[in-house]
Amino acid sequence: MSTTAVAPVVDEDVGTAMHALIAELYPICRSITGDGLRETLRRLEAYIPLTIHEVASGTKVLDWTVPREWNIRDAYVKNSRGERVVDFRRSNLHVVNYSVPVRRTVSLAELRAHCFTLPEHPDWIPYRTSYYEEAWGFCLTHRQLQALPDDEYEVVIDSTLAPGHLTYGELVLPGGTTDEILVSCHACHPSLCNDNLSGISLAVSLALRLKSLPRRYSYRFVFIPGTIGAITWLSRNRETTGRIRHGLVLTSIGDRGPFHYKKSRQDSAEVDRAAAHVLKHTAPAATILPFSPYGYDERQYCSPGFNLPVGCLMRSVWGTFPEYHTSADNLDFLSAESLAESLQVCASIFELLENNRSYQNLSPFCESQLGRRGLYHSTGGTSPEAEINARLWVLNMSDGQHSLLDIAERSGLPFAILNEAAGLLSRNGLLAPADSPQDQT
Repeated sequence: MSTTAVAPVVDEDVGTAMHALIAELYPICRSITGDGLRETLRRLEAYIPLTIHEVASGTKVLDWTVPREWNIRDAYVKNSRGERVVDFRRSNLHVVNYSVPVRRTVSLAELRAHCFTLPEHPDWIPYRTSYYEEAWGFCLTHRQLQALPDDEYEVVIDSTLAPGHLTYGELVLPGGTTDEILVSCHACHPSLCNDNLSGISLAVSLALRLKSLPRRYSYRFVFIPGTIGAITWLSRNRETTGRIRHGLVLTSIGDRGPFHYKKSRQDSAEVDRAAAHVLKHTAPAATILPFSPYGYDERQYCSPGFNLPVGCLMRSVWGTFPEYHTSADNLDFLSAESLAESLQVCASIFELLENNRSYQNLSPFCESQLGRRGLYHSTGGTSPEAEINARLWVLNMSDGQHSLLDIAERSGLPFAILNEAAGLLSRNGLLAPADSPQDQT
């Protein structure tokens, strides 16, 4: 039976609140370590209770080492008249993230060798980093660079790169079992909204929603610096990873582009199927992408030693939209409606995972007589409504071997209507959970 896609119900007030959190965090200069990351996590603690972890520089984490901590107070380029022609205080993207301290006078030619621009977008500032190689540099608009005359320039980057800590935040919402759903987002980028303040805001909103709901699974939210943060968390939580049954990395989830879901390395993990099902029925323009060992932190969770069932939910895919890693990834690039829709899609994926289970038909020999139970048309119509069709599918496939998601994929019906049918049939004594032995008649 074919069904029409139903757009998720969007709460615009929730989207506005999500956008407001992003606006609050937007000015902070974050990096993979340092006070900007700490300040961001402190701000999140006003919304959700986080456990803050500090891991010392030099700590071995699998094949990596926690780097020295970077902090920055100010940076600028001044011309010979003492005017700031590049000013960190106007945009924290102006400095190559993790630049070593510098204070010197240079020629225009030497300055140019340390500058990065986007000629194809002459009014945008690029975002560049140098985490693991000592260097310094400035990012500016191409028009700014082109307008600089031949002159002597004072360059100052008032930063520190010294032994310190890598910081990350964690929240666990206990459920009925110790089996976990992991929600991961990177919290290390400076003033970039879609990548990835949108993921942070979505994770916070999910936690706020889930904490008031009954939960079969426990939920673990991690707010980490990209790559090194995931590696550090995995290195310190090997026992925890054995409890992770499903997981999502959230990134670039607030723009107006269509949804994209990147599968886990397992390819057909339950979370992969759940995401594909929800997107099929609520966002038909969505694209399901195969796993690849390049991208965000799903590549760490899906490394062969861990091979966790963790996919990545996005709207526009990293590197494919021109605003990516530029000053154009700003508050105007996001949509409150898109943020609210992303929240609803994520919540629907988790709701599916919470309710997906197998049932046993307690009267499996021929069809049960639904009419005498008030579960069918009294006259026996030739075109049963979707709800009736769902009841028939659930009864037919509930042999203890097929989950509701299996039935949804086989029938083409939305999971929600099948889950409602299973509940109704159970209350009428026709179904029982597969792990609850019952006599069959």
